[in-house]
Amino acid sequence: MVAIVFEALAKFVSIYLVLLVIRVLLSWFPNIDWSNPALSALSQITDPYLNLFRSIIPPLGGIDFSAILAFVLLQFVQSALYSAASTLGSSYMAYSAF
Repeated sequence: MVAIVFEALAKFVSIYLVLLVIRVLLSWFPNIDWSNPALSALSQITDPYLNLFRSIIPPLGGIDFSAILAFVLLQFVQSALYSAASTLGSSYMAYSAF
């Protein structure tokens, strides 16, 4: 049961990573209307997480390197969740055979 929760969290992180990629790519286009409901929702979902890292690494010459740190940390969490899910899932399968 715990393995299923870890796997679901890892899949959620995967979806969130895709949203972050879209958000970062869209930030390269200065003429985008962020008042558009879809883009506004994307911004509201991703900006709180990105702002955590923007406070650590400020933009350097217009380039925001904080997003790289945000991606690395989230991918580490995703990897740890998948690893925990597979470890717990395999141990559960070993005990359920009896």
